[in-house]
Amino acid sequence: MTTSQKELLPGTRRALLHRIAVAQAEGRTPSLVAAVVRDGRAVWHGSRTSVDGHGPDENVQYRIGSITKTFTAVLVLRLRDEGLLDLGDPLEKHLPGTGAGEATLAELLAHTAGLAAESPGPWWERSPGSLRPELTDVLGEQPFLHPGGRRFHYSNPGYTLLGALVEKLRGAAWEDVLRREVLEPLGLDSTSAQPRAPHAGGWAVHPWADVMLPEPTEDLGRMAPAGQLWSTTGDLAKFAAFLAKGDDRVLSAETVREMRTPAAPAEAADVLDGATYGLGMQVQSRDGRLLVGHSGSLPGFLANLTISVADDVAAVVLANCTSGPLLGSVGADLVRIVAEAEPRIPEPWRPLPEVDAALLELAGPWYWGTHAFTLRLTTEGGVSLDPLSGIGRRSRFRRNGDGTWTGLEGYFAGELLRAIRRPDGGVSHLDLGSFVFTRQPYDEGSPVPGGVDPEGWRGIG
Repeated sequence: MTTSQKELLPGTRRALLHRIAVAQAEGRTPSLVAAVVRDGRAVWHGSRTSVDGHGPDENVQYRIGSITKTFTAVLVLRLRDEGLLDLGDPLEKHLPGTGAGEATLAELLAHTAGLAAESPGPWWERSPGSLRPELTDVLGEQPFLHPGGRRFHYSNPGYTLLGALVEKLRGAAWEDVLRREVLEPLGLDSTSAQPRAPHAGGWAVHPWADVMLPEPTEDLGRMAPAGQLWSTTGDLAKFAAFLAKGDDRVLSAETVREMRTPAAPAEAADVLDGATYGLGMQVQSRDGRLLVGHSGSLPGFLANLTISVADDVAAVVLANCTSGPLLGSVGADLVRIVAEAEPRIPEPWRPLPEVDAALLELAGPWYWGTHAFTLRLTTEGGVSLDPLSGIGRRSRFRRNGDGTWTGLEGYFAGELLRAIRRPDGGVSHLDLGSFVFTRQPYDEGSPVPGGVDPEGWRGIG
């Protein structure tokens, strides 16, 4: 028997509507629109508005600000996956003469290059991009404020450099490359660099009075890769599904997982807040779950995309005000509401289609000294090593095809796991980055570093 999760329960839908209604009312925003994604598709859409009889739907464009950075990061990682660059490359190798060429591509993606947060001169978000026609205008005379790789310091100019890198290696405008390589394959037909009807207008709401002022809509020019895009909850719902599971037409599941992996050293305050940054994606711990995505803001607009991969739930929230509701909190709450009210139903257990007898021989308990672990077989010939106590170093391992496995996470990430056999073919021990795992604690029959006391185990008497 199977259970459908295609539609949300009425109680869940009402809780979602209540949350965005509170956000729109207390945040004093002209309109707020949201969507929830589960199992790769939008399962709920809601909106609140100050205009009677006019509720925005999933097809109305809002400006999404820095969520644009995630799109730009996707383009850079496509170049890496094609072998055209390495994330450890200095920018100068591919885009010479910027004045910031010592920054590596990974540092630019993770905001750890030490670049300034903003472009010098007039407030770039509220002034024409024509004021900054060249990269030197974006960076200014002193682009670096911190040593590279030492700390996370959010940088809008850094993503301008990444956009210029894409243009240089593709030989086309950033917007054209984005449309051809990401928007069209994913079916994001309502996402664009310039607004297209129907779209919301941007407003500033007076902090001490219920009155509004229209915000100007500027073309950001060179800064476009950092925040230019307009999109809809319908399109961003599709983008969220892609960021959770990948799409081989754009990026593999392995590469989007890399984007979601923390890549920046966190500030002390960030450690307390449980927040860090990956490659073009924000990463945070909230309500006991790991959330990834990105927020965005430009004068007149706020945006948020939040994903819980473990719960298979994502939320998109857009509003047309300069300041107001905390959309990151709203997005996290929408994810929590669905995840708690309607927990993910796991896939049915199924046995492996086949198993290697030599691999099955390795399954079961192993000991590193007196620390007890269990080795389990996973899909595709991989294994996992987990502490029996539930506390300690754990990792999944990828099969290499030569009788060895490579760690995928945690302390053992990148480390080599090998089964060492005796002359008779039996397994002596496991070697994991020089750690010896034996079938018994300090097994006398295995080459334990430092040896085993010949008198063996004993009591205190």
